[in-house]
Amino acid sequence: MNKQELIDAVASATGASKASTGQTVDAFLEAVTKAGVAGDTVQLIGFGSFSQGARAARTGRNPATGQEMQIAAAKTVKFTAGKIFKEAVNR
Repeated sequence: MNKQELIDAVASATGASKASTGQTVDAFLEAVTKAGVAGDTVQLIGFGSFSQGARAARTGRNPATGQEMQIAAAKTVKFTAGKIFKEAVNR
């Protein structure tokens, strides 16, 4: 499901217009992004939580040449599925 299909599904379920649903989805995504950038966790009980993680610096290998190279440390985005979501997927 892509963003437009999500908007269509939510608009259909709520009876709201696609335009206002699109604005709501955009606002939700912006709020989750801002929280992630700030290092905060967004926890949606039953669905899951979005948080910021860290990946340590490490030595990697260039697949084309086989030469070793240093890979810098980086921040990552983590999603951990909630219990209800996991159970729904595994039914």
